[in-house]
Amino acid sequence: MKPFVLLATRAEDGPAEEEYELFLRHAGLAERDLLRVRLERDRMPALDLDGISGIFVGGGPYNASDEPALKSPVQRRVEAEFAALLTEVTARDTPFLGACYGIGTLGAHIGATIDRRHGEPISVTEVSLTEAGRVDPLLAGVPNAFSAFVGHKEAISALPANATLLASSERCPVQMFRVGRNVYATQFHPELDLAGIVTRIDAYRHHGYFEPHEFQATINAVHRAPVTQTGAVLRNFVARYAR
Repeated sequence: MKPFVLLATRAEDGPAEEEYELFLRHAGLAERDLLRVRLERDRMPALDLDGISGIFVGGGPYNASDEPALKSPVQRRVEAEFAALLTEVTARDTPFLGACYGIGTLGAHIGATIDRRHGEPISVTEVSLTEAGRVDPLLAGVPNAFSAFVGHKEAISALPANATLLASSERCPVQMFRVGRNVYATQFHPELDLAGIVTRIDAYRHHGYFEPHEFQATINAVHRAPVTQTGAVLRNFVARYAR
């Protein structure tokens, strides 16, 4: 099998390692089948899109809606590298699945409206499939309404006409969309389980997702409902595109 690639941007080693392990576990891949690039540390390699099965993008600290003057040199470099990659990915309709930060990168590339109106605190939310989502192969076996882990400062408030909305929630109108036949993004985290999100809550308690005194309330929020369906998105992606 040609490998998949995980493009990651987490600077903290603990959450970065756990993110990779979560993608491996819930996608059903061995380490040899999921190559990882830590873009906060290393430059984007020249990816041979014919030599891989597909691309995953994990979450991270960057926001597409950040004021340009406030973006670090690393963030600006990562955004430029993603812009170049996505030009090729969307033109060739290469299998791509961006989660959380990945929805911002793809959304910005296709001209979606991204702002702070629909951010969600770290929590469990109920996501509902659209009519298109109910028949999309990446959502096969996922119920029409399901619980998912979220936590983001920005979100897409409007998609361009060439994007297909697949899932939404009460607070966040764009939880998943598709461009073409094979390019996807989710606002929710399909890779996360309860242990994984608790690790991130601890690691990012001083990153502005919640106030320090809200730590225990945030832990309680992710225990509100079981999250058991979202990993199917990763498994379906691998089953469909492994070659």
